[in-house]
Amino acid sequence: MKKLILVFGLIAGAFLVQDSAAQVNVNVNLGSQPAWGPTGYSYAQSYYLPDIDVYYNIPQKQWTYQDGNRWVTAHTLPARYRAYDLYSGHKVVINEARPYLNHAKYRKQYAFYKGRHDQVAIRDGRDSKNRWDDRKEDRHDSRKDRDRWEGNRRRG
Repeated sequence: MKKLILVFGLIAGAFLVQDSAAQVNVNVNLGSQPAWGPTGYSYAQSYYLPDIDVYYNIPQKQWTYQDGNRWVTAHTLPARYRAYDLYSGHKVVINEARPYLNHAKYRKQYAFYKGRHDQVAIRDGRDSKNRWDDRKEDRHDSRKDRDRWEGNRRRG
């Protein structure tokens, strides 16, 4: 009887191990993408904005742009970009930690998108999981982004 219980326990354990191995982890960061980001992406690490030639790191909420010959990373854009509309300009999703290290490649590859205003921002999207009204946790971040942006406008 003990052997039968032991065998049954081993078989049941084997099935549990197989079931847990079949689970898939999906990395989704919809809640952390800014409201001005493009719709249609369940995950994005960075955006490249060809119009102003800058990068935005989504998880760190930081901009990377050139200042002379060096790359600068900051939480706000410099005053020279104050007139740029983040909601209407084209954003290219790049899933790379430091895309600016390959800047020549991306600048050439995505030059076609410069001046294009054909994307729908997450705020304006029709998909219910991307709707601005449904993203309460992102409103606070977007307000901070807007306030930072407005702060740059006032200083510039």
